[in-house]
Amino acid sequence: MSSASRSSVGSVADCDFCAIGRGEDDSAEIICEGDNWVAFFPLEPATPGHTLVIPRVHAPDLWSIEASIGSELMRAVIRVGRAVELALSPDGMNLITSSGSAAEQTVFHLHLHVVPRWRNDAIGNIWPPEKPMSEVVKENLADRIREACVSVVDGEDAGEP
Repeated sequence: MSSASRSSVGSVADCDFCAIGRGEDDSAEIICEGDNWVAFFPLEPATPGHTLVIPRVHAPDLWSIEASIGSELMRAVIRVGRAVELALSPDGMNLITSSGSAAEQTVFHLHLHVVPRWRNDAIGNIWPPEKPMSEVVKENLADRIREACVSVVDGEDAGEP
């Protein structure tokens, strides 16, 4: 998804997560927060302790956020993850974010899922995929991505102003 199409998905005015970030949604169960982020329980948690961490500023997904906000958001995710681990002692934990409908994103405001996991929980196995990737598809992927990394500096496309 290009940055142009990402920026047009959703808006601050109709974004439920922006309302939570502004403190305008009393139904959100806030877990903790900082100046630029909020952590809260989703309406339909996948497991006990499943927590969403969002930036207060509107950004459709991880790939459209400013690097400085992304860095602060990751510190928040680590804090929340450690708190979940301390409070619940899960067997493991997933950190998940989605970008675009093909990745099953349904709320177009960046959110990171901190999902505590237990053996035999309701989620089941999410990796590895049932069918391995073909060698034809894998061929040259590393070279293509390495080449693209050269044009990205600190999470920003070097070609954009």
